[in-house]
Amino acid sequence: MLRVDKLRKSFGGVVATSDVSIDFPAGSLSAVIGPNGAGKTTFFNLISGGLQPDSGRILLDGEDIVGLPSSEIVRKGIGRAFQVAKLFKSLTVEESLRGALQSPLGQSLQIRGRFPTTDTRDRAQAVMEQLGLHDKATIISGNLSHGDQKLLDIALALVLEPKVLLLDEPVAGMGPEERWQMIDTVYALWKKGGLTVVLIEHDMDIVFKVSQHIHVLSYGKLLAHGTPQEIRNNPAVIEAYLGTPKEARA
Repeated sequence: MLRVDKLRKSFGGVVATSDVSIDFPAGSLSAVIGPNGAGKTTFFNLISGGLQPDSGRILLDGEDIVGLPSSEIVRKGIGRAFQVAKLFKSLTVEESLRGALQSPLGQSLQIRGRFPTTDTRDRAQAVMEQLGLHDKATIISGNLSHGDQKLLDIALALVLEPKVLLLDEPVAGMGPEERWQMIDTVYALWKKGGLTVVLIEHDMDIVFKVSQHIHVLSYGKLLAHGTPQEIRNNPAVIEAYLGTPKEARA
């Protein structure tokens, strides 16, 4: 499905991503973790086309997508939600989703039209139902709660029916109860089938509970990868990120 092969990116003398190779199998739910400055967001920016690597390949279903504009990468099937939600804040929830669908088709002038195309309206409705936003369809996006803005950001990626969904800290800034509601929604979305989900997350309780595979970055390098249990007990990961063995098992 998605394979990153010897990916490297430097900013001046700082190596942000150093020859990182990771496979994300089709239909898997994986986490990318590591301390601040480990290169996690740069890694996502490279995959989604926001940055171009100095070297290496990014293969989606065997096709190298390096060098493609981000809009084309979206069309190929990679969607992304951001740590800070990127929304059309003056549009309603439904208008935002219709806009995400119509803009790639050259139909952005119809976003506020009285007669949206049936397929875009139906797709927007389906995603709102899926993420629990159906009762907020007419609310201006900028007026949503923080949690609902994060849900809408995921919806904007999901509405284009991606093969791979990248989630950059989906529960950032949320309280304990809201965090678990969000991650339950993400897990249900993945469990429904068809999506390959990769998330960056600092909450280890969430990472260890929902992830099938965990990949640990440190100073731009892939330090370790494995199952939650393998990562929880990996001495190098404990030393670099998780803390003492006792703390890692808490």
